[in-house]
Amino acid sequence: MKPTINDIARIAGVSKKTVSRVINDSPLLTGETRDKVKAVIEQLGYVPNPQARALALGHNFLIGLVHDNPNAQMILNMQQGILEGLRGTEFAMVVQPVNRSSPTLVEDMREFIVRQRLYGIVILPPISENDAVAKMCVEAGCRYVRMGSAVLDDSEHMVASNDRDAVKEATRYLIQQGHKRIAIVTGPQGFRSATERLAGFEDALSEAGIKLPRSHRAEGEYTFDSGLVATEQLLDLSPRPTAIFASNDEMAAAVLYAARLRGIAVPDELSIVGFDDTPIASRIWPPLTTVRWPIVAMGRSAAHKLIAGAVEEIDLEDEPLEFLSNLIRRGSVAPPKQ
Repeated sequence: MKPTINDIARIAGVSKKTVSRVINDSPLLTGETRDKVKAVIEQLGYVPNPQARALALGHNFLIGLVHDNPNAQMILNMQQGILEGLRGTEFAMVVQPVNRSSPTLVEDMREFIVRQRLYGIVILPPISENDAVAKMCVEAGCRYVRMGSAVLDDSEHMVASNDRDAVKEATRYLIQQGHKRIAIVTGPQGFRSATERLAGFEDALSEAGIKLPRSHRAEGEYTFDSGLVATEQLLDLSPRPTAIFASNDEMAAAVLYAARLRGIAVPDELSIVGFDDTPIASRIWPPLTTVRWPIVAMGRSAAHKLIAGAVEEIDLEDEPLEFLSNLIRRGSVAPPKQ
């Protein structure tokens, strides 16, 4: 027969409550008692019942991932990172899409947390930029980590990237190649990432004394189709841009596609830079120069920050607040033809 918690208590010479405290990593025990009980657990091969533990602790061993983001690859990368962070633990992940425009967004998320009895939650942009959501998590007693393109919270509750500086570096690279007519396909309104990336783009142009005409800015939605529409606007300009920065790789791929349809050679007649460094970036032709966004590392760190209190091997001090993006130079950029 499988050993029970009563067997552990009897052999260790302690109460059932003490065994339960050891299993649940309660701080209300001496090291000697904890070691004695753990030795018996290991000797008998006892495996705690996760449902019983969840009932005793008042939560499941679940980490929620909440998103309303059209960038499917980013969501997949974040899931990969979180799962890597949870590997080897008893925690699992549950994914919940939401509608950021819903008037009941905060209450919908509260219901999700309560219904699933979540241990913690990772919130993706633009939902993560809503301070009311963070406040609700605190009120609901749910640990949370926000992901963003700028620092919005303290280190325990935040994984941030340096989008503005990274795009500034990418745009400087285009300028160093000799480009002056540089256009941008921005991200959607309401996304902090779109704001930060546009700011970095404008910073680099301003630093070089290059003015950005309003016509050289077209808005996308982080999707391929929206990138096509935006690119058509930019390629209709006369003179047309010699380089286009797209605010994510999906839209950068659309820029390349639209250029090919018009017989515009890349990079000889048009240079293209993206953002993300998703798998598509190295598989299209020419391979895409892009900003590598460390989403997987951010997801892994977000998971660690949530479960640090439950997993002894994880130290919060090892988890950074900001993750640096960097430019990956490939074949989609060349000096403009004179």
